[in-house]
Amino acid sequence: MPTVVHVPDFVTLNHRLPLILLFAPGKNWIIEALTTFILTKNVNIALVGNPNSGKTSLFNALTGLNQKVGNFPGVTVDKKTGQCGIGEKLTATIIDLPGTYSLYPKRADEWVAYKVLLKQDTDITPEMVLLVADASNLKRNLLFCSQIIDLKIPVVVALSMIDLAKQKGTEIDISGLERELGVPVVIINPRKNKGIPQLKKIIEQTFHSNLKAPREFINNHGLAENPIDAVKKLLPSISDYTALHYLINHEHFKLTDALQENIEAIEVANKFNPTKTQAEEIMQRYGHIKHIMHQTVVEADPLQKTLFTEKLDNILLDRKWGYIILLAVLFLLFQSVFWVAHYPMDAIEWSFGKLSGWLGNVLPEVWWSDLLINGVVAGLSGILIFIPQIMILFGLITLLEDTGYMARISFLTDKLMRKVGLNGKSVMPMISGLACAVPAIMSARNIENRKERLLTIMVTPLMSCSARLPVYTILIALVIPSKLYFGFLSIQGLVMMGLYLLGTVMALVVSFVMRWFVNIKERSFFILELPVYRSPRWKNALTTMVEKAKIFVFQAGKIIMVISLLLWVLSSYGPKSKMAAVSTKYEQLVKNNPLQQKELDKQRKTELLQNSFAGILGKVIEPVIRPLGYDWKIGIALITSFAAREVFVGTMATLYSVGEDTDQNNTTLRQKMYAAARPDGSKVYDLATGLSLLVFYVLAMQCMSTLAVVKRETRSWKWPAIQLAYMTGLAYVMSLLTYTIFK
Repeated sequence: MPTVVHVPDFVTLNHRLPLILLFAPGKNWIIEALTTFILTKNVNIALVGNPNSGKTSLFNALTGLNQKVGNFPGVTVDKKTGQCGIGEKLTATIIDLPGTYSLYPKRADEWVAYKVLLKQDTDITPEMVLLVADASNLKRNLLFCSQIIDLKIPVVVALSMIDLAKQKGTEIDISGLERELGVPVVIINPRKNKGIPQLKKIIEQTFHSNLKAPREFINNHGLAENPIDAVKKLLPSISDYTALHYLINHEHFKLTDALQENIEAIEVANKFNPTKTQAEEIMQRYGHIKHIMHQTVVEADPLQKTLFTEKLDNILLDRKWGYIILLAVLFLLFQSVFWVAHYPMDAIEWSFGKLSGWLGNVLPEVWWSDLLINGVVAGLSGILIFIPQIMILFGLITLLEDTGYMARISFLTDKLMRKVGLNGKSVMPMISGLACAVPAIMSARNIENRKERLLTIMVTPLMSCSARLPVYTILIALVIPSKLYFGFLSIQGLVMMGLYLLGTVMALVVSFVMRWFVNIKERSFFILELPVYRSPRWKNALTTMVEKAKIFVFQAGKIIMVISLLLWVLSSYGPKSKMAAVSTKYEQLVKNNPLQQKELDKQRKTELLQNSFAGILGKVIEPVIRPLGYDWKIGIALITSFAAREVFVGTMATLYSVGEDTDQNNTTLRQKMYAAARPDGSKVYDLATGLSLLVFYVLAMQCMSTLAVVKRETRSWKWPAIQLAYMTGLAYVMSLLTYTIFK
């Protein structure tokens, strides 16, 4: 007889009908396993906290790889969610909300967090709040903490940065803090995975007990007793503090027309003043926070101890020395890209040259061997050779971020940014643009001022992203001598730094001009928290280097390989009549001049390439780009690299491989490009052409993905179209000027 197990509908969570499980005898372990699965509950937990409080580190520690990134409906703000096992019968969906300082939102991302916490987001309803508080800045964090507690949602406080608090000489009575706040407090260090098991245990206990803080941090009688009570009659289930926010921001809430009218009538009848009420609330909260700090926190006398951070900031943020040090840091950054990456790049390039030569000698002369050598191997060499430089650049940038110096760069450049229509917050997206313009443009969401945000989006692609690095590297190696002056000063490194500075300067110039045409008038302010200096996390830097290399190989690499193979086809085939005419012509010439067969064969392959589909395409655009010093092969590269800038190198690798002799297969791409000559015998890649091409790639919009994300962020094709037009025009004019000067 089969076993029949009736599971009541209240334990099947979302299922209304009773569940009947039929199993054969002796299969009780299956029953137990499935019953446990059914009984397991899931809780939605909103993860909140001030910016730079360690919230993202905790999210990563809790969810690991079980993360999803999307967008909140209707806004371009990232929504990160992740799954986490809390206990044997409890799992959690962690919603990482944007960092915010209080429940009075100003930016778009703060509004997102606010609406989720006030349960005005129809897609996300948090059942608990996990609040990350920075122990080294506890007073500031307690303002937001007290507001969350007053919403009467079960709250667990995760106290981070306790090690930094101890370095400051700050001691915190955790049990006393729990008593004063009325909610559990757990010490964590997500960077070292400490305190996570204890945190999960407390979350499970809080969820099952549905613990809500018994105390209130504000005195409603001193704020707006009558209107709050009136709102609570309309919405009996909400807390007093939630009712206060309905009075202040009900226009932004999704309420029925009747409810909106009733709340508005309450405001009018009670002469409710939102600004005055908010000011009184903050004053009351800080009064309570002062009491909590006095009862639970012992701080070092600031006159007895000057922090290392403050001493270092006196130097690094100095009006004179700060900028000198910044330039020195950038100089070392780009010098290191050449110093350290030189040897592994040479090794990779040499290896692929030898591999191509060996394959050319052992494989038969058929179409598929040509595809393998000049399509696949050439494409792979164009990908892998730049991995060392990409890893080194991102590793060094990660170290700068980890130490806290990146935030200082924003502070140093705020004054300059304001003169061109931006502010210090524009610096971080622009610096992020050194990696990739797509996430950099998305990060501009944190800029409150709409005009400054739009200007930042419009100029960020002028920052030299990592996709340009392969182009810079090969062109600099071709036209700039590899010499060291004074034993350490690399001219190639200086040129590389100059290209990055050129993009930055042009971004500022364009912003200065464009600000007169963007008709948005809005007050601007710049508030920045400078994190304390920390020793870099070498493991984090190494992980970032590996991840960026993977992204380059598996994302950009796919594009490079596809275009390399497509180019091989376009370069190897053409209109049958033209290709047949070239072959017939040279067959006759070889018959008449058998001693010149090798030279004629080389000319035949060159002419076949010129008459291929790729050659025809290049010849069509050659008249437009000839004034810049470019030939038809460079023209093809300009077209293909619009998919992704780094495709330029793969294109060159394919074009200079197709049609070459077998004994040339072991030569490197740089050697082939260096030997490339025009019909008159002059070098294709002389100094003027090389510099002109470098300037073009600094300034041109050569990325479809960037245009797509600009459209998404501005919600219009108008701004991407303007961006494409001005960047292409600027690149053409500046490249023409460069070629004219150096020719």
